[in-house]
This record gives sequence, C-alpha cells and structure tokens, in this order.
Amino acid sequence: MYQRILVPVDGSPTAARGLAEAIKLGQLTGAQLRLIHVVDELSFSLSASQGMTVTGDVLNLLREAGAEILAQGAARAEAAGLAVDTVLKDSFAGRVSDLVVAEAVVWPADLIVLGTHGRRGAGRLFMGSDAETIVRSAPVPVLLLRATAPTMPG
Repeated sequence: MYQRILVPVDGSPTAARGLAEAIKLGQLTGAQLRLIHVVDELSFSLSASQGMTVTGDVLNLLREAGAEILAQGAARAEAAGLAVDTVLKDSFAGRVSDLVVAEAVVWPADLIVLGTHGRRGAGRLFMGSDAETIVRSAPVPVLLLRATAPTMPG
C-alpha cells in the first residue's frame, strides 16, 4: 500500500486540501509524507509589474515564505502522528510539474497527492496545468483534489 506519499504544497486552500487528504491516507496506511514546495520564480516574475525583475532579495523572501509553508504543513502532519520531511526547490531548475515528478522518482514515492484548481477552457489553456502534467508523467498514482468538493445537482 502507500508508504511514501509526496505532497506538493504552495500555501493555497487547494494545497491544504491535498495535504489534509494525504494526512488521512497516511494515518490509514502508516505512511511517511514528504512535502515539496517549489519557489516558482517564473510565475512570480510574469505576474510582477512590467519592468520589475526578480532580485536576490525577492528570491530570498520567496524561499523564506516557502520554508514557512513547509514548516506549517510538516507541523500538521506531525500533529497527526505521521513521519514527515520537507524539500524546497527553485523552479529555475525546471517547471514545477517536472520538479515534482523528479522528486517522486528520486525519493521514491508510492503516491502523489495534490490539490488542483480544476481550471477549464481558456484559464487552463493560458495558465497551463501543473496537475495535468504531473498526472501525465508521474511514475506513480496521483490523487487530485479540488479546492472545494463539487456539488451534486439536486
């Protein structure tokens, strides 16, 4: 069963839902969790105002924020009685999805659990989908969770 669960976290409600589900699974199977946060410099620089560059100070702030996200997630997993470790990566080394898949191989994970925004149409086309890329290229099963559960028609 799933003994090594990789959980990408970014501080979003979607990622929090993925972490919560990974914790539940970990409690059922006695799994160890590895939380990964990728400092996504490219997305930050694209969303920054025109002419702004990502300086060393900004990168350090992004890394510090990522370390805090990892620490909070690890504390949640530890409070639930799970063994957990964390990894902080920079996206200059590759796309977020590629780094997550590479970590699943190197660690090696039995399962990847992550939240997805469930974008469709133009939003998915323009933003891309790290979750979709992970599903397509992961060497292990992937469990996707939306930020909120879809409602069933009445």
